[in-house]
Amino acid sequence: MILLYSLTRFDLIETSSTGLAGLALLFSSSILLQILACAIYSNWWPLLTALMYVLVPMPCLFFGGGSTHFLTSRDGGGWLDAAKFLTGASAVGSIAIPAILRHANLIETGAMFIEFISFFILVCTVMCFHYANLEDDW
Repeated sequence: MILLYSLTRFDLIETSSTGLAGLALLFSSSILLQILACAIYSNWWPLLTALMYVLVPMPCLFFGGGSTHFLTSRDGGGWLDAAKFLTGASAVGSIAIPAILRHANLIETGAMFIEFISFFILVCTVMCFHYANLEDDW
């Protein structure tokens, strides 16, 4: 019985560490695409969206207590609503910055699409992390 418990416990640890490694791989590939969008076209303007990657989690840290649970709740309040608004505005800014830079002919179309793919991978990473956080296995 003890052996069975230890085997199932080892399996849970292995699954959570594999999931964490997968999230780290997704995040790293997103940042790699961000840098490649700049390096391939010899233009470092697309790196401006990396600033938005830093700004997106700040409302969660400051107003949500470091948790993402308030984003999916219907609970209101002045600070929680402000955090939801700032998170949404930062996320839209991550998409808008490459489009605006392309419209101003500061970056190439390929760099813009690489930036969009990078953002999509980052959003998938955050959604997977949020789902894993809801299960509280980690």
